[in-house]
Amino acid sequence: MRTAAVLVSAAAQRMSAERGKLIDGMVDMLAGEIAPLQHDDDHLLAMLAASTHESVMGGLRVLENNLDPRSSEAGEAALQYTRRLAQRAIPLSALLRAFRLGHASFVEMLLAEIAADPDVSTADAAAAGVVAMRQSTGYVDTVSEQLVVAYEREREAWTQHHSMLRAGMIKSLLDGDDVDVPATEASLGYRLGQTHLGLLLWFDREMGAPGEGLLTLEKLATRIAAALDGLHLSVPADADSVQVWIGLPGGDPGETAAPTVGSILEAVPEPRPRAALGRPATGIAGFRSSHRQARAARQVAVAAGRRCGPVTDYAEVGAIALLCTDLATTRTWVQDTLGGLAGDDEATERLRETVRVFLHLGSSHTAAAEKLNLHKNSVVYRIGRAEALRGRPLRSDRADVELALRAAHLLGPVVLDQQS
Repeated sequence: MRTAAVLVSAAAQRMSAERGKLIDGMVDMLAGEIAPLQHDDDHLLAMLAASTHESVMGGLRVLENNLDPRSSEAGEAALQYTRRLAQRAIPLSALLRAFRLGHASFVEMLLAEIAADPDVSTADAAAAGVVAMRQSTGYVDTVSEQLVVAYEREREAWTQHHSMLRAGMIKSLLDGDDVDVPATEASLGYRLGQTHLGLLLWFDREMGAPGEGLLTLEKLATRIAAALDGLHLSVPADADSVQVWIGLPGGDPGETAAPTVGSILEAVPEPRPRAALGRPATGIAGFRSSHRQARAARQVAVAAGRRCGPVTDYAEVGAIALLCTDLATTRTWVQDTLGGLAGDDEATERLRETVRVFLHLGSSHTAAAEKLNLHKNSVVYRIGRAEALRGRPLRSDRADVELALRAAHLLGPVVLDQQS
């Protein structure tokens, strides 16, 4: 009487004798059923065939020799194919599905082979089927676990390597180095001749788990680009900030970019990220300039804290960005320019706001009163009080006063007199 293990071994030997046809059919089935494995690349298809051949032969060897499937090791061809899938960002789920489908097909053929033996009773065939299922499942589970580990390691290493390459290419672009434009565009997946919107996204403080903040910012970059009907390029700047370029198919979006970015950020729960925007500009020079402006806008945002809100647009703060390059000197200049109007208290802040609106509206008491919802006489009084505090008329150096008021409005305590 033959045992179940012997029956399985005999069936496996008969399948092994026909392995060429068996494996070819399985490769065709896997390539046809699993979309991510359908390649135009002949080399990758050859790697799929080699991996399938190796895996099937490994399973047959376990069954032929009644080996412990837990001692099985993934073959080199299967490991190479798995690593190549990871490099090409083909999802791990495709590989695992290939194992499930391949295993189901293999077991079906094996059970049919056992049942085809005229000397095997139904009961013996059922017992052999249990052994075959247990051993083949153990083999697939053991090998697939090894391949999952190989995939994840390769994916992490490849992602880091690819990120370093991307970061290096972007740095060369920003540094003004000569670059091979077609090759760089192909590697980055981003056109350099279009109109670019430079954007920085960041969190003011570190997020929880490592990588959590970057993942959130990358997703936001994708959403912002989609809202602006563009494709984007992004690269981490550090653990909690991302540099982004959005290719704008319609050119300059005018005044719509900042509100669009703001509405997306406002929908994010606290702690809410922040954004700084450059002006849209075209070509490689625009790629650089818009990024530089976004960095300058961020400098304003960081100096001002939350006074700037979630979005800081260089188009609105360009002059203040220049002042932020030397805050100590700027602080002295603001206080010298505003005199007593540089005091850091609520009453003086109300006077500064009145003066700022008054000058912006052409020194019209009536227009300022309407804008501030005040009586005209109140505006007249506040302007007089402001000039008294300053110690000289506002018109004496109006341009400087307006810029200093703008700096005080945005930067607040950073440039104001804390001793007042």
